[in-house]
Amino acid sequence: MTTTHPRPVTSLRPAQTEPERLSDRMYHDMMSPAEVQEIRHRVRTFARRSIAPLAGRIANGDERVDGFPRDVFEAMAAADLFRIPFRSDVGGDGLKCRATATATAVEELAYYSNSVAAIFDVHCILAGNALDQGTDEQRRRWLRPIIAGEIVGAFATSEPGASSDLSPEAVQTVATRDGDGWVLHGRKRWITNSVVAGVIVVLARTEDTLTTFIVPAGTPGLTVGTPDRKLGNRGQITADVILDSVRLGPDSVLGRIGGGLRVALQTLTYGRIGIGAAGVGMAQAAFDRTVAHLRARSAFGGTLASKQHWQFLMADYAADLEAARTLYLKAALRLDAGERFPEPEAAMAKLRGTDLSARIARDAVQAFGGLGFVRELGADDTEGPVEAIYRDSKIGEIYEGANEIQRWVLARQIFGREHTG
Repeated sequence: MTTTHPRPVTSLRPAQTEPERLSDRMYHDMMSPAEVQEIRHRVRTFARRSIAPLAGRIANGDERVDGFPRDVFEAMAAADLFRIPFRSDVGGDGLKCRATATATAVEELAYYSNSVAAIFDVHCILAGNALDQGTDEQRRRWLRPIIAGEIVGAFATSEPGASSDLSPEAVQTVATRDGDGWVLHGRKRWITNSVVAGVIVVLARTEDTLTTFIVPAGTPGLTVGTPDRKLGNRGQITADVILDSVRLGPDSVLGRIGGGLRVALQTLTYGRIGIGAAGVGMAQAAFDRTVAHLRARSAFGGTLASKQHWQFLMADYAADLEAARTLYLKAALRLDAGERFPEPEAAMAKLRGTDLSARIARDAVQAFGGLGFVRELGADDTEGPVEAIYRDSKIGEIYEGANEIQRWVLARQIFGREHTG
């Protein structure tokens, strides 16, 4: 299986220039401290230079042929982006508002490629954050190389029959004691970065509880399946992880035995903030491209921007973008303040950011008409301006806790568990 792209670098939109970033004058960030705003500028500069030229290639690739976008991963490592989420004592930047800076970085990456944002999210927010809850030795051995970009991290909770439901009854990957060590059996599914991972954090059932384990790549009995071919996020390579009598030592337990569900839920809560931020990034990209098109396209005696339908629709979307961005920033700031489960904002951020990206992307396709529907124009090979965003946006409503689960989380906040279960 190829793990680097053989295709030449192509421009994001050969016949177009980047549209005005409307958030620069429509959104006034009154919450993010200076260090976070500096991260936004730094990551935006990186993404414009290093991701924008590759975004079309990544969005239209074939997971089984083109493989993991190693060149982009290495560029993020060289730019020290993996340092943003972590303390200085483990090799990170040591920012005060690490979660807020990380979520902001995700938004800026997703503006150009949601696949790249997802790779960053899983590597840092999921695998990296989980490993940061380990012992000093575990952080030295596994977290520091992740921060340096020397290895790729993966996080394995989902299974063929257990994804949003991570109860001990649903999880079928089992860890049994073997002397002072463990033996793992099971199959994980939809595991991002698994094809190139140097380490995989695995959630497994230990009798009637759940425990997280550190599984190094190359461990006997660990195999990775054929990459999935997906509707969108084609640069986010996912594949099954099969554990067949995988033997691990006692130092493989991450956290405490029986504490896996808490590790997973805390990690996924952070991840949901990141997915909400990615939704905002895609929504902003679709919004900006649509506004530029509506201004330029003439029909029925005037520009499309002169039609009240589009004026009112885009006005509503501007307000929605304001709310969605504020929600993920607020949830991240609460996480930085020490709240391990910053509800209801985390659920709201994930729900609103991902819902918004799918809605704006759909209307962007409509605004562009036939050009919005094409992947590549036959006349001059121009890449479709919003087709990839439309495909990529859907997964945000599904992974890291389906949006129905976020509504359930919010309903419990409203009515209480005695009514919602």
